[in-house]
Amino acid sequence: MESALCPPAEPGFRLIETLGYRPGAGLVRRDRHLARMARSAAALGMPFDRVRAEATPTEAKGDAPLRCRLTLDISGAFELATGPLTDTPPLWRVAIAKTRLISDDPWLRHKTTRRALYDTARANLPRGVDELLFLNERGELCEGTITNVFVETRDGRKVTPPLSSGLLPGILREELLEKGQFAEEPLTLSDLMGARQVFVGNSLRGLIPVELVSG
Repeated sequence: MESALCPPAEPGFRLIETLGYRPGAGLVRRDRHLARMARSAAALGMPFDRVRAEATPTEAKGDAPLRCRLTLDISGAFELATGPLTDTPPLWRVAIAKTRLISDDPWLRHKTTRRALYDTARANLPRGVDELLFLNERGELCEGTITNVFVETRDGRKVTPPLSSGLLPGILREELLEKGQFAEEPLTLSDLMGARQVFVGNSLRGLIPVELVSG
């Protein structure tokens, strides 16, 4: 039987990293992004040339913030696409997705073009909603379509769901965990609703305060 983590046969399959470019600072968290891509490439048996990987994002330049999408195909070729990075609203409105994630799905751990579930959810966001949050089969909080979730609990603990709940190991999440600003803890919808404060976030946008609404 073929491994669950072999690159799928669909045309155009790629690993993805989405980085922010800031004038004067360059690519934010570049080394962390490339390290994650290298880990995913190794898990999938895809070639990854670190020298070429480091050279490709240097094409990002200019005097305005950019959204940079670095991809790696199954032949080991890198491609960089850039576009304007729009301002982030000070507050996002989030709702709970109807679809449940399967916590042990190995594909949740890798950022790839195999993301139809997330793309469909974003394309059909309810009016006035900026992000949807997913639960797993156990009712645990997982992640958003493009973000990880961060919670300050009623008693002041700052926590984020563990990978065992079923989610992408986000780059911002990785950094905040390493700095000790958040800890891993399984969370439920009740925890979310009773939290002192909730954020979603990713490396591109940083932490964004949210308001939970019904979708």
